[in-house]
Amino acid sequence: MLLARLSQLRAKINPKVIYTFLSAAIIITGTYLAIQYAKGNYRLTKKGFAPETGLLSANSFPPGAQVLIDDKLVTATDDTIYLEPGEYQLKIIKNGYSPWQKTVRIQEELVTQTNAELFRRTPSLTPLTFSGVTNLSISPDGQKIIFYTDSASPASKNGLYILELNNNNLLPLEKEPRQIAADDESFNLTNANFIWSPNSSEIMLLTDSHQVLLDPGKDNKLAELPDIRFNRKQILAEWEEEMYIRERQFLAEFPNDIIKIATTSAKNVYFSPDKKRLLYTATASAQIPSALIPPLPASNTQPETRQLEPGGIYVYDREEDKNFQIGTEADYAEQPPEKPQDQPSVPVAEPTITQLLTKQLLVKDLHREKALELEASPSAFLQLQAQTTAQTARNFNTYHTSLLINTLQWFPDSKHLIFVDEQTLKIIEYDGTNLTTLYAGPFVDRFVYPWPDGTKIVILTSFSPETPKNFYAVEIK
Repeated sequence: MLLARLSQLRAKINPKVIYTFLSAAIIITGTYLAIQYAKGNYRLTKKGFAPETGLLSANSFPPGAQVLIDDKLVTATDDTIYLEPGEYQLKIIKNGYSPWQKTVRIQEELVTQTNAELFRRTPSLTPLTFSGVTNLSISPDGQKIIFYTDSASPASKNGLYILELNNNNLLPLEKEPRQIAADDESFNLTNANFIWSPNSSEIMLLTDSHQVLLDPGKDNKLAELPDIRFNRKQILAEWEEEMYIRERQFLAEFPNDIIKIATTSAKNVYFSPDKKRLLYTATASAQIPSALIPPLPASNTQPETRQLEPGGIYVYDREEDKNFQIGTEADYAEQPPEKPQDQPSVPVAEPTITQLLTKQLLVKDLHREKALELEASPSAFLQLQAQTTAQTARNFNTYHTSLLINTLQWFPDSKHLIFVDEQTLKIIEYDGTNLTTLYAGPFVDRFVYPWPDGTKIVILTSFSPETPKNFYAVEIK
């Protein structure tokens, strides 16, 4: 009886309806699984289907490097890998380049990017100048260096030159420095001081006998330039006001707690090239409150330091609200040369350049409704002007670059910092990881400066006592 009823029911149901329902169920189930798979909610692993996975985007510059996870070769960059949440030892290697490695934390349903920058193990060295460099200054935009040479042949080639740090031409290293002023006996260019205007369009040349403005874009006849001695302070005040306005705009993007630390209990504060990070040295103990901004997904998972101690060097990232310690002043200060054992020790150490030069921010009034103006408060823009022109020049130059302080310098990508450790050029990521040696000296005056596109480092060196010091480009990419 039951079989007869089932046979009757089967006859009443149209097979096409059954197939339609089955197809719809398969499509709905497949779509749901595909969505969950794409979100990383379920992944097929060695243990079967694992819920709540994260995505690792293993990319490198240059690409095509090997990716090792927990010492096991997994894939090559650029690739994406689904991993269960947790910490992994990640290493990216490529033949001819220094390895990149970090401990990364994979979070469920989030994408973690490596963005591994790989640097050459054996960089090449290319001369940029040939007639000697005896005095120099870098423009605020980082695109030009003015320098003086007195050993050129013929003598008419002695004078002031501009080295352009750009890649406008196909072979930038074959572009020779451009002379902007011939030597003049009445100007003591060997000991001259240079101050660049904030927009890098003018250079104030200061000597004991002359004070003039140079145009870095053309040939300047020194003897024909008007002396600006009587309005020098006014010009410098106007330049400082321009620097103050820019600094105020950049600093206003940071949380109030960071602004307070940067302006009251820190020194040597430098914005990253993209103005999203601050490099600074703490001068007093302080605690950075947590959660100054809403947390971002897949932010940097490296350990941070929010308790500040005097002398500590830190980087604050305003987009991720992360604060990383890079080291201390003692780690990057120039060490005095060792004295022979037969000489008595000196009880009082001579001050180093790190102790003599510091940078203080110009902005102290960010919470005012209106910025200061030169006409209303001219004294507000005399912070960088000292009793001597030499110290004034050092104050302005130190404001624009940390090179003179012998501390870390920002790399153009805003993700790395470079510095000299004895006779070694090194680079480190802003979160304190991946310390890498780029080049082993010698260096003169610890001078190293990055090319604007980050492919080269300009150094100042001499390979024998008989030859003058010159600029060289160290190819690191």
